[in-house]
Amino acid sequence: MKYVDEFRDPEKAKTLAREIRALVSRIERAKQRPLQIMEVCGGHTHTIFRYGIQQLLPDAVEFVHGPGCPVCVLPMGRVDDCVALAERPEVIFTTFGDAMRVPGSKKSLLKAKADGADVRMVYSPLDALKIAQLNPQREVIFFGLGFETTMPSTAMTVLQAHARKVTNFSLFCNHITIIPTVKAILDSPDLHLDGFLGPGHVSMVIGTRPYDFIARHYRKPITVAGFEPLDVLQSMWMVLKQIADGRCEVENQYGRIVPEDGNAQALSAVTRVFETREFFEWRGLGSIDHSGVRMREAFAGFDAERKFAVPNVKIADPKACQCGEVLKGVIKPHQCKVFGTACTPESPLGSLMVSSEGACAAYYNYGRIDTSRIDERREARQAAVQGGACPGAGSRADVVGVSAVRGGP
Repeated sequence: MKYVDEFRDPEKAKTLAREIRALVSRIERAKQRPLQIMEVCGGHTHTIFRYGIQQLLPDAVEFVHGPGCPVCVLPMGRVDDCVALAERPEVIFTTFGDAMRVPGSKKSLLKAKADGADVRMVYSPLDALKIAQLNPQREVIFFGLGFETTMPSTAMTVLQAHARKVTNFSLFCNHITIIPTVKAILDSPDLHLDGFLGPGHVSMVIGTRPYDFIARHYRKPITVAGFEPLDVLQSMWMVLKQIADGRCEVENQYGRIVPEDGNAQALSAVTRVFETREFFEWRGLGSIDHSGVRMREAFAGFDAERKFAVPNVKIADPKACQCGEVLKGVIKPHQCKVFGTACTPESPLGSLMVSSEGACAAYYNYGRIDTSRIDERREARQAAVQGGACPGAGSRADVVGVSAVRGGP
């Protein structure tokens, strides 16, 4: 297939759905409980809900939404660090758009901008480097975040800044790695996963070999998946075929983009600029060993954490927010007691409602939501606040029903 509409062909989707139902009928464990397949990447989550893929699958198959959204897993304390850096009078703070609205303990970067901080949205780290060259009297900080997908472009920018001797450019590094994260999920006692849809964009950089441990040590099948509806359906079929056949392997559905050994040039730049942190704090997941990277000593002059005083204080998430449970796949977004009421895209409590890859945003934007019940819950919440009760109170019986809309918004 060559064209986008071919990857969205409804007849092919129906054929794949029939094949999936036939496969599931052969799997004994599916008769006892739903098969739980985690899509690691937030891009897959949005595809699933935008195109109603869950509705095409039998009830015996259930998607579990993973932590593959880098904005979503950013802990509140790191957002506070960003705000502290942005509010320095000599600083121009640059960042991607999604990160501007992630709430910190007191304010977001967007609120800091409204309060007078010089915060600018950029589309690439090279934009930030250009701003630094145009403003030699100011310190320009780029907020580097993302998995291995965005790490190479950040590394290349640091190398260019070094080559051009741009001394007023630095990086606040919050890049994270996928493999330790998946391992932490597999070691979690709360989850009983049957397989994985592997992240396509990350795999474009690192390849498929790093996932071997999932099949070899944890005996779970994984298929690296593309992002179109038929990609996701075919990848699900491939995972279920492995389960039905009693196999545990790493397969690559996204072969048109993902090479087995990854992108050597990109990996070389990453290795040259970054080294692994001993540990890194994740929102909802806690500290995960070797899951983040920092600047190597050779590039210390471009490291904002060494160049400026960063508070680096750990901040607990609001008690009403259940982002952690959603990130770990323990609950679905609509089961959070503040979903759609205290927490909406316009006024988010948690980062999963902010990002374009966040699971809560996917449910909210592409779901059929009973707005009358949301209004009732919002009014009840306001009454509770006025009466002194906990603003996040609510029971599972109050959960708003959400079902995906086929064919998008």
